[in-house]
Parts: sequence; C-alpha cells; structure tokens
Amino acid sequence: MIRAKFLIGDHRLTGFEIRGHAMFAPAGSDTVCAAVSSAAYLAANTITDVLCEQAQAQVTAGSMVVRLAAPTPQSEAILRGLAMHLTALSRQYPTFIKVTYGGVQNASD
Repeated sequence: MIRAKFLIGDHRLTGFEIRGHAMFAPAGSDTVCAAVSSAAYLAANTITDVLCEQAQAQVTAGSMVVRLAAPTPQSEAILRGLAMHLTALSRQYPTFIKVTYGGVQNASD
C-alpha cells in the first residue's frame, strides 16, 4: 500500500511523505504506482526547481519526502493540489493508497 502523509505546520501544509508500493500490478505495469509517482515528482520539481523554494527533498526506493521550511502561498497551493489528486486516487483505489494529514512540524524545525 502507498501511504501519503501531508505535513502540517502553523496551520498550513509544509510538505509530504509518500512511502510504499501500491502492488496493484507487477512492477513496470503498476499504473497506480505510476500515477502517484508522477504526481509526486511534478509537485516536488515544481516547488524546488520552478519556484526555487528552499526545501529538503529526499528520494529512496519506495519513498519520497519533501519538507519546506517556509512554504509560500504558491508552494502550499501545489501541495493542496497534490493532496486533492492523491485523495481522488485513494477513493478510486482504497486498498492501494491511503492519505493522511499530520506530522505537525513548526517552521523552525
């Protein structure tokens, strides 16, 4: 299962953690995994490379973590869009994706 957690700090979205594999289909054919990965990379790259926001981004096999020290309205809008997209996917594929909010972090963390 893919677990996506959106981080909250100072009453705003400050990042996300996506971990796991959907296991919807064999590796290389898993469209659920591909949809989540593509959306996560789009959000991370837009925040870091287009908006040039200061963020910690870490990618390993089966996980992506993006944390912003001081999200702007633009980066928060991208995070909200990603959350909406993944929530819609989780409704379509409830046994393969779970979206949560939490991991409260302060801007000083």
